Amino acid sequence: MTGVAIIARLTFREAARRRILLLAVSFGILFIGLYALGLYLLPDTFESILVRRQILKIFLLLGLYAANFLTVAMSILTSVDTLGGEIRSGTMQTLVAKPIARWQVLLGKWLGFVGMLTVYVVLMAGGVALVMYGIAGFWSESLFTAMALVWLEGILLLSITFLGGTMLSTLATGVLAIGLYGLAFLGGWIEEFGSYATSKTSVSIGIVTSLIIPSESLWRRAAYEVQKPIIGGPGPGWPFSSDSVPSDGRTCAFFPAS
Repeated sequence: MTGVAIIARLTFREAARRRILLLAVSFGILFIGLYALGLYLLPDTFESILVRRQILKIFLLLGLYAANFLTVAMSILTSVDTLGGEIRSGTMQTLVAKPIARWQVLLGKWLGFVGMLTVYVVLMAGGVALVMYGIAGFWSESLFTAMALVWLEGILLLSITFLGGTMLSTLATGVLAIGLYGLAFLGGWIEEFGSYATSKTSVSIGIVTSLIIPSESLWRRAAYEVQKPIIGGPGPGWPFSSDSVPSDGRTCAFFPAS
């Protein structure tokens, strides 16, 4: 596994030097600053402590949703050219000619991007949480669960780009990853409105979509972990509240526990 560790370290360094990552971090810092300003300017006169807690949870979800979207975008954009681009330029042929197995090269590169993605999620989602705690004194007890789910969504999209990169061109890989993400997003809305309208067919379509590509289900579960059970109300309010909550893995989506 020494070869895997070396490839992972080199990939992490290479990814850190890319301008797209620098831009992502820069916009992330701007976002955190704007988020802090908006939270600071939020009026602190509420009818009750319960209302204040509800509003702060919504504001926290707004920040986490933006951090989630930036994480997904960075997962795809920073890794989409890794395999396809290196195969096209001949760099990959140089690597696989060395005394190291191809699976070690792929695993090492994947782990390098996982490390980079982990740092980014901690900076973005952790930054949102720290701003919320520092300005409003509010901390969600389910924050780390939500962060882990956002991280898993990024890992999922990262893995899709790596899989596509082994067979497709850079452009086709990007289309594949973004297309699947869009499919999951649409399926989530269909399931949400189906749940609100008590349409079992629509809910089933959403569930099948989430089984094909569960990216949006991971976010919806993260949002549920942060906002339960106060914010949820009648009507389709997703992505910040949901009438159709994804399973936590202990029950089957089609056969929930009674």
